[in-house]
Amino acid sequence: MITKDAVTAAPAAPAPPADEPRPDERKKKRRAWDEAPRWQIYVPLGIYLLFTLIPFYWILLFALRPAGSTSLVPWPMTFEHFDKVWTERSFGTYFQNSVLIAVATLVMTTLVALAGGYALARFDFRIKRGFMLALLCSQFVPGALLLVPLFQIFAELRMINSLASVVIAETVFQLPLSMILISGFIRNVPYSLEEAAWVDGCNRFDAFRIVVLPLLRPGLIAVGSFAFVHAWNHFLFALMFLSDQSKQTIPVGLNTLLSSDSVDLGALAAGGIIAAVPVVVVFAFIQKWLITGFSAGAVKG
Repeated sequence: MITKDAVTAAPAAPAPPADEPRPDERKKKRRAWDEAPRWQIYVPLGIYLLFTLIPFYWILLFALRPAGSTSLVPWPMTFEHFDKVWTERSFGTYFQNSVLIAVATLVMTTLVALAGGYALARFDFRIKRGFMLALLCSQFVPGALLLVPLFQIFAELRMINSLASVVIAETVFQLPLSMILISGFIRNVPYSLEEAAWVDGCNRFDAFRIVVLPLLRPGLIAVGSFAFVHAWNHFLFALMFLSDQSKQTIPVGLNTLLSSDSVDLGALAAGGIIAAVPVVVVFAFIQKWLITGFSAGAVKG
């Protein structure tokens, strides 16, 4: 039984110091600190956007205004530079060759990386750790070091001056990173889904095709787009392995527009826009799956 004396003898709770803010005041201060004024957000973003868009506007200005004009507005607008590089400079042929190389590299890289990534994700073998380490270390090797051995191999196989040589070289260069990414995507798919498909009567290939492959769509799009863009923009392999002008690609074609005496800025700007438009269009259509794919590959399963 608690007596009156015990109640009166109980020590009172210590009062908070007068200088210490209350909990509600702390929340208000934290909220005021987190909510920065809008100008502190929009001004840096606006400056960054300005420095990003000015080079693109400058390229459009040189590509669309007449030759010899110094106007800062592309008016009157002309497409003579595009017609010049497309017909006289053979950019139509370069564009076709670049599309063939980029699409073939995308298909070969995705298929081989899909098979290798599945093996790394689902099977255990003795040299697995060493193989993964070799894949990671290969990313530190620049492409220039591969030129001499690849050139000798293609010369022995009589593949010099063929688009297939560039496709094989691009695929070899893209495979290590693609296999690592694909294996990460496959690890995020629960293994129990494949086991359930086996119980229902599917073999391993059918279970992979029916159950796992549809779930890998964002990852495949991310890997394929990376391979496409790299093959589209790569300059070195096409320059070294293709000697015939009718088999050159757009990056090599842009290099032909540069000379030691003078540079046709209008033609160079038009060629740069032709080279950039396909990549921009591809990323505009796949950006949703691309972001999802890279975020899914970053999560450890």
